[in-house]
This record gives sequence, C-alpha cells and structure tokens, in this order.
Amino acid sequence: MNSVRREELIRALPYARRYARALTGSQPAGDILVAEGVKQLLATGDDEGDARQALYASVTRRFDANAPGGFAAGALSPKQRQLLLLTSLEELGTEHAAAIVSLDHEQAARLLTEARERLRAAAATDVLIIEDEPIIAMDIEELVQNCGHRVVGVASSEREAVQIAKTTRPGLILADINLGVGGDGTNAVARIMQNHYAPVIFVTAYPERLLTGDSLEPAYVITKPFEPMTLAIATYQAVTGGVHLD
Repeated sequence: MNSVRREELIRALPYARRYARALTGSQPAGDILVAEGVKQLLATGDDEGDARQALYASVTRRFDANAPGGFAAGALSPKQRQLLLLTSLEELGTEHAAAIVSLDHEQAARLLTEARERLRAAAATDVLIIEDEPIIAMDIEELVQNCGHRVVGVASSEREAVQIAKTTRPGLILADINLGVGGDGTNAVARIMQNHYAPVIFVTAYPERLLTGDSLEPAYVITKPFEPMTLAIATYQAVTGGVHLD
C-alpha cells in the first residue's frame, strides 16, 4: 500500500472510531473493529476508492460477522442502525451508505424510511443536559423532547451537573465538553459516574480530539452543529446499548 493511502486511512480513523463505537455501544469493542479493519486494508493493499468509506465497510463486515443473530420485535435491525449512523452521524449519502452495508439503493432507502418512523416509538428516558450556553441548551432541550425523552435538568457547570444527577438519576446524559468558567463536561461525567451510571453522549465541535483511541474515551460522540435526526439516532443507540458484540 502506498504512503498516500496510508495517510488517508490515518485521517479516516476518528470518523471510523465514532461509527464503530456508536454501532457496538462500546469504545473497546468499536476500536477493536477499527484496528482490525485497518490491518486488513493495509494487508490487502487496497488503494481503490475513498479510504474513509473503505474503512466503514470493513468495520461493518466485521460487525456483521460477530453480531448476534436476532433482535427484539419492534427494534431497529442491525442494517437499519448501520444505515442511520452512516447517513446521519457520518453524513454520507444513501447511495454510499447502501454500498457500505452491501445493499442496493432501493433497499437502503426503504430501510431508512422505516427506521426513521420507528425512532419516534423508541423507549423514552430521563435526560440530563450539561451545556453552558443558554441558547444551545434550549435548542438541545427542544430536540431531546422532540425525540420523545424527558429532560430532568439542564446544568451549566460541573457542580450543578453532579447535583442534578444525584437527585434525578437520569437514564441518559448529554454533555458538552467545554463548560467555560463552569469547568469541564468530561470531569462532570466522571464525577457523576462515581455514584450513578448512565450512558453518555458527548457533544463537541472537535470530535477528533475525543477519538484518538489512546485512552478511555466515550462511545457516543456527535458534532456541533447537528441535525435533529443525528441526535435521535445517537440517543436511540445510547439508550438501547447499541447492538453489542458477544
């Protein structure tokens, strides 16, 4: 494999990690899929096509090979989850997403339509929002409510977030990273997790900083600014735990 292709794969790593972690519901499991995918692409010397999409496809194939066979009635199928994540979280067109998951365009479009309709019926949960910008916090609160969830508190600082979590015990936490004078969102989450576990979605304008694979990092990351459907998919994945590998 030439050096240009290698560099393209390196640049694609943060995005592949975001996709794989959201798909599996786990940082370790997602990062393993990405590492194995990179190893395969390097070994085969595949220099054709977009490197980022090639890595998405490798991750998807490996996930399919290890995922459990069935899924609960009314739940999104693995293909629907993959398509939603690729089109909304990773912002790919339906045609490219279809190719990655080995479906034709018509099949993919049909599955996406059904999946988006089912998201409205997804299990609701109590959500704590950690965001120091009032206007952004209000927008996120509205989006969360439109996804069918209940907002139990909006915190602008570490201290406030810990206190609200202690009294409300949320089922999901949606946290910004930089809280300005109020501290750090990752620190707030770490303090909350000492006494109460809940899945966490981090919201940041710089997702690549959280997706290096070098340390303990979040499974769910969405990029500011984001579309309502992106948040709906991320919350569904976080609340349902993704589709875990055995």
